[in-house]
Amino acid sequence: MTTPRTEQDAAQLRQTKRSRRAARVAEAASAGVKVLLVKIVLLGIVDAISVYALFVLVMKQDWVVVGLVTFVTLVVNWIYFSHQKLPAKYLAPGLIFLLIFQIFVIGYSGYIAFTNYGTGHNSTKADAVNALIVSSQERVPDSASYGLTVLEQSGEFSFLVTDPDGTVSVGSATSPLRVVTDATTDAAGKATGLAGYTSLRFADIVAQQQAIAALSVPVSDDPNDGSLRTPDGSSAYLYVSDLVYSAADGTMTNSSTGVVYADNGKTGSFVAPSGEELLPGWKVEVGFANFVHAFGSESIRDPLISVTLWTFAFALLSVLTTFGLGLFLAIVFNDLRMRGRNVYRVVMILPYAFPAFLSALVWAGMLNPQFGFVNQVLFGGADIPWLTNEWLAKFSIIFVNLWLGFPYMFLVCTGALQSIPTEIQEAATVDGARPWQVFRLIKLPLLLVSVAPLLISSFAFNFNNFNLIYMLTGGGPRDVTAGVNIGATDILISMVYKVAFVGASRDYGLASAFSIIIFLLVALVSIISFKQTKALEELN
Repeated sequence: MTTPRTEQDAAQLRQTKRSRRAARVAEAASAGVKVLLVKIVLLGIVDAISVYALFVLVMKQDWVVVGLVTFVTLVVNWIYFSHQKLPAKYLAPGLIFLLIFQIFVIGYSGYIAFTNYGTGHNSTKADAVNALIVSSQERVPDSASYGLTVLEQSGEFSFLVTDPDGTVSVGSATSPLRVVTDATTDAAGKATGLAGYTSLRFADIVAQQQAIAALSVPVSDDPNDGSLRTPDGSSAYLYVSDLVYSAADGTMTNSSTGVVYADNGKTGSFVAPSGEELLPGWKVEVGFANFVHAFGSESIRDPLISVTLWTFAFALLSVLTTFGLGLFLAIVFNDLRMRGRNVYRVVMILPYAFPAFLSALVWAGMLNPQFGFVNQVLFGGADIPWLTNEWLAKFSIIFVNLWLGFPYMFLVCTGALQSIPTEIQEAATVDGARPWQVFRLIKLPLLLVSVAPLLISSFAFNFNNFNLIYMLTGGGPRDVTAGVNIGATDILISMVYKVAFVGASRDYGLASAFSIIIFLLVALVSIISFKQTKALEELN
C-alpha cells in the first residue's frame, strides 16, 4: 500500500522528467534555429556572390558560364535546404572547388590553345575597333572649345562639358556623352558640378594629369564621330580618327591613304590587301593554327625540337644521377660495420631540408663568374662562365639538381634496402655469389619493384622542374635565332612561361598549345614506363 509521501515523490519525479524532457526539446529547437540561421547566412553570402558574378557575366555575354553558375547555385541551395542529401552536403564544397580550380582551369587552358589569345588579341572586336580609332585620333584643326569640368565617381574620371551653344553633357571613357539638365553652372554658364559626382580641383587635376590627358570620351555610340580630349583639364576639343570603321562591311579605312583593312575572319584583325595588319585585334578561334605554327614554322620548330630533346635529357640525367648517388650512399650507410652511420645519414639529408628555390638562388650566387665562391675560392679566381656558356650551364643545372635530389633517393633506397629479407642475401652468399652478383641479381631487381614508380614520378617532376631552371639560369643563354623567347637551358615548361608571360609579345594561345604537347609527352612516357614496370612485379 502506497503512502501519500510515496505518491508525492513519484509525482515530483514524473514532473522532473517532464521538465528535463521539455528542456532538452527546447535546447534542441534552439540549436536547430541557430543552425538554420547560420545556414541561411552562409547560403545568402554564396547567393550574393553568385548574383554579382551573374551580373558581370551577363554584361560580358558569357552565356555558357552564366548557365554553369546558375546551375551550381541552384544545386547548392537545393542540397543544403534539403533535410536529406547528407553525403552531398559534405561532398559539394570539395566538388565545387575541384570544378573551379582544376577542371575549369584545365578546360580553359585547352580552349585557349585553339584561339589567338595574346598580346594584341585579348579582347572583343568592338573593343579593338574603339582602341584603333582612339589610338589614331588627331585634333580637328577648327574644333570648337568646350568648357570642361573633370568629375570623379567611384575612381572613374568623367568629363562634364559645356557646348558653345550652352548644352551640358557628361560622359566617360566607357560611356558616350549624354545631355544632362541638372548640372550646376557658374555665372558664365559653364557647368561646374553634377549630383553624384565629385568635381576635381586644380590641384587634383595636376596630381592626375597623366590619366586625365589620356582620357578620351566618345561623342556618341558611333566611334567615327570622334571623342573629346583635354590638354589642360579646363577645355576639351574634338578629336577624330584617320581610321573610319564600317560596321556594314566590317572594314577599317584609312581616310588619309585610302587603304582599306578588312576582317578576313581568320586572324582576328583588320588586314590590308598588302598583308599589313592593324593591331590591336581581337580574340577568335583559330582551330589547330597554333599547333601548325609550332611545328610548321622553322624559327619555332627547330628550337622546340632542341628544347624537347634537352628536356628529356635533363629529366633522364636527373633521375639517373640522383638515383645512382642516392643508391650508392644508401648501400654504404646501410653497412652495419660503419660507425656513426646515423650521423652521416642526417648530414646526407640536409640539402633536402632547404627549399629548392632558395638552394638554386644560393648556387646561382656561388657559380657567378666574377665573385662566386666556386671561381674565387675553389678555382683561384678563374673566370669560368658556369651559367652563361651553353654546355657549362647545362652541366651546372645537372650538378645542382643532383645536390637537391640525391637526399630523396637516398631515403627511398635506404627504406627499400632495409625491407629486403636478409635470408635471401645470406642464401646467395652461401651458394657462392659474390657481392656484386648479390647486388645485381637480387638486391637491384627487388629494389626496383618498390622504387620504379617513384623513379617515374621523379622523371615527370624533373620534366616540369621550372623552379631550378628559372632560379639558376633563367633559361639562358638566350638563343637569338629562335622565333620565340627561349634559351639553351630552357625546358618545355620554362619555354611555355616565357612565351606566355615574358617580353612585349605574349602569345597565350601558343603557350597553351605547348602545354598540351607537354601533357601528351608526359602521359605517353608515364604509360610506357608503368607498362614496363609490370614485369618487375613478377619478382615480388
